[in-house]
Amino acid sequence: MKGYLTSALVLSGLFLWSERVYGQIEVTDDLSISGEVRARYESLDGQFRAGKAGSDQLLLFRSLVHGKYQLDNTEFGLELQDSRTYLSDNETPLSSSFTNTLDVLQAYVAFNRLPGLLGADSEQKLTLGRQTVSIGSKRQIERVSFANVIKSYTGFYSKSVNANKDELHAFYVVPIERLPTAKEQLKDNEIELDKEQWHRRIWGLHYRQAHAFSDLVDNVWAELFAYGFDEADKNNKQTANRHYLTIGGRLYKKWQSNSYDFDIELAHRTGSRHASSKVDDNIDLDVKAEMALIRVGYTFEDALNTNVALQYYYTSGDNNSQDDKYEQFERMFGGRRTDLNNTSIHGPLTPANLSAMGARVEFRPDSNWDARVHYSAAYLSSKTDSFVIAKYRDETGQSGDFIGHTVDSRIRYWWQDKAWMLDIGLSVLVPGSYLDNVRNEEQLAAKTTKFGYVQLGYKF
Repeated sequence: MKGYLTSALVLSGLFLWSERVYGQIEVTDDLSISGEVRARYESLDGQFRAGKAGSDQLLLFRSLVHGKYQLDNTEFGLELQDSRTYLSDNETPLSSSFTNTLDVLQAYVAFNRLPGLLGADSEQKLTLGRQTVSIGSKRQIERVSFANVIKSYTGFYSKSVNANKDELHAFYVVPIERLPTAKEQLKDNEIELDKEQWHRRIWGLHYRQAHAFSDLVDNVWAELFAYGFDEADKNNKQTANRHYLTIGGRLYKKWQSNSYDFDIELAHRTGSRHASSKVDDNIDLDVKAEMALIRVGYTFEDALNTNVALQYYYTSGDNNSQDDKYEQFERMFGGRRTDLNNTSIHGPLTPANLSAMGARVEFRPDSNWDARVHYSAAYLSSKTDSFVIAKYRDETGQSGDFIGHTVDSRIRYWWQDKAWMLDIGLSVLVPGSYLDNVRNEEQLAAKTTKFGYVQLGYKF
């Protein structure tokens, strides 16, 4: 518990210190330091995961320190990440997305104000080295915010912007393997340096056009994108030899009072992969998978700036594990919390083998607080494919497809120029016929899952 006490003392000290100092620290005219310290307590009652029962809890701390040195139009950056967890037990679904003790998140050099790729009036920022990447809706690739460990990549990333605020993103990177991965090491918050996964490569081209249909409607963004992923076995690291190309597009209209808004994103994935990462599995399967997110809402001109929306999220599932096809749309490097549910030790829904229709109400009365409540009726898009997060699969399809009803909520409050944030969330999963059936097969009760968290964070 020594590390827990240290983190708690740091958070308390920052609260007192921030009464006098907040915002990015300017060490010199050329050197600045920013960062974050946060703590979150989570509690879950009524397990839905395969082989697990009872309740769970977790205490999480994340600290970030980001130093930047500016030399003319060149920026040198170094960001450290320290993510620790406490109070876990053998039933906790602990992984390297929860714990990553004292490691380098980013180490890069960025060249600003280069000639852009969108015409004479555009500028480009080119970043080389280890870095985080977030683009567009962040459903394809993002720098996560809620997760305790942030993903990073090594390679190059270019962002060009013109006077119209159109954007062209291009990158070629390899993902970072977050270490350690053994559960006992994670429980003990052991330190092991992360490593580049040179046998995996990610590339992307993503174009965003602002004011895309200004003659017809205001405030609409249009996007087109292509993302590639390739991997191969290397040095006793077995993979499923995935080779994916994902192409898609998005139309997005931002919130405005007394106005409709929408967010529509479609993607189609092709390529090949093996069914597993086993050494003797050398059969290439033909990959064809799809995703669709459709959200249509209306913002009222009231004191709470209330937005009411209907949403449908679909990602395909694999219908037959014995044929020469793979049809599940795997979630790769994008986010899921914004669209689906509070994650961490909860998070039953993920964009893979999912068909979820629902409604959401959001409030954004001012810059100091916001809140949302989101309901979904969640189904497997394929009865014979996996319920991914819970790790169930009935290849006969006899267990049905109705996962259950989910209700997800959160409220956030900022103060002191948004230096401090309090975030509180509650979620419920009422099991449907599918969960009833697969858990009865294990002689486990399908209980209503109740999840809640309280998070306090400080940014400087």
